[in-house]
Amino acid sequence: MAVSENDGRPARPLPHISDATLRDSAHMAGVEFGARDAAVISDLLVKSGVELVEVGMISGPSCKDSGLIEAVHQSVGPEHSMSLVVVRHRQQVEKALEEAVRLGVRSVMFSIPTSEAHALLKLGSPSAKYLTAVARAAIGMAKDRGLHVTFSGEDGARTPKERLVPYVEAGFAAGADRFRVAETVAYLSPWQMEEQIGHLTAIDGAQIEIHSHNMLGMAVANSLAAYRAGAEWISCTVAGIGERGGNAPLAELLTSLRVIHGDNRFDLSHLTELSRAALKGSGLGQAFQSGPTTEHAFAYELPGQLTHPDAYETLPPEVVGNSRKLHVRSRLTPALVNWALADDPGLDIDVDAFTEWLAPHQEEQGWPLLDRSAIRKLAVGFPSH
Repeated sequence: MAVSENDGRPARPLPHISDATLRDSAHMAGVEFGARDAAVISDLLVKSGVELVEVGMISGPSCKDSGLIEAVHQSVGPEHSMSLVVVRHRQQVEKALEEAVRLGVRSVMFSIPTSEAHALLKLGSPSAKYLTAVARAAIGMAKDRGLHVTFSGEDGARTPKERLVPYVEAGFAAGADRFRVAETVAYLSPWQMEEQIGHLTAIDGAQIEIHSHNMLGMAVANSLAAYRAGAEWISCTVAGIGERGGNAPLAELLTSLRVIHGDNRFDLSHLTELSRAALKGSGLGQAFQSGPTTEHAFAYELPGQLTHPDAYETLPPEVVGNSRKLHVRSRLTPALVNWALADDPGLDIDVDAFTEWLAPHQEEQGWPLLDRSAIRKLAVGFPSH
C-alpha cells in the first residue's frame, strides 16, 4: 500500500513496523518480563500486524535473556524476531554471535554508538575510523553466519551528518541490510529529524529505520517525520514502555498512521489488550505514562547511565523537579552497589561479596525493587561489614 503526499511528493509504500518492548524494557529501571509475558506480547503484536518483534540483548555466552528469546521464537517464530547483539570488540562479538546462532536467532541488530560522546564511553575511543572498523567487522561476521543484519547508530540523532553519513555508507558496503537511527537522547524537532533522516535516505540503496525516545513528547511526531523523509521502518514499544521517558508508543503510532495516512493494514482491536498485558507483565501498572515527570524518567539500573547521565539525558531531572534514582530487580552489579554507597564513607565493605549476597536476600525479604536507600540499609547489616 502506498501513500501520496499532499505537497506533490510521489507516492511510496507505508512504513514497516518493528516493536522493541521486549528489548528496550531491559534498559528500563526495575522492569523485567518473563517468558510467559514475552509469548503473550509477541503473539498479540504479530496478530496486530507488527512485522518484527525485537527481543533480548546478547553480549556473550549464557545470555540472560535466552528464555525471552526462546519464548518469542516458540510463539511467533524466529522469522518475526530480532535480537540485539552488544558490540564492544571483535572477540566479544564473535562469542555473542555464537550465542545468537545457538538460540536460533535469524535477525540481529548491532547497537553501536555513533556520537563521539557515546563512542568514547562504550568503545573507549571517539575515532570515526575505529567506529567504522568495529562496525564493518561485526557486520561481516554476522553475514558470514547467514544472519539478517540491522546496525543501529546509538545516539545517532545527535551525530553530525559529516560523521554519520560515511559511517552508514561503510556499513551498507560491508553487507548490512538496514540502518537504525536511534534517538537515544530526545533532541530533535520533527523538522530537524526530517533533515537528519534525509541525509541517510539519500544514500543509494539504504534502508533506514527510526527508533525514537519520548522525553520531549515528540517520539511519534519524529517517527512520522522520519517516514516523510524516506525511512522505511519505524520502531516503537507497547504503551511507550522504555528507558527514561519511554519510546514511541505503538497505539498512538498505529492510530496516527490510520488517521493521517489512511493506513488500514493493522488490526487495532488488539491494542488495548496488548497494552494491559504489557503494563501488567512489566510491573508498571495501569498508571504508567511517558515523559520527563514520571517515576521512571530518570530511574536507572545500568551503571553507565548513573555515572554518565549527561550522555543519556535530554535535560537534568532537577529542571522539571524530578530526581535521579536507582531501581533494580535482579540486574544488580557491583558497579551499581558502588554508586549506591558512594556518598557514605562509613560503609567499607567487600562490594563483590555484598552484591552476590544481596539478590537472594532481597528475594527473602519479598522486596520488588532495590533502590539506593534499601542497598545502604542492607549494607549496614551485611555480615562482613
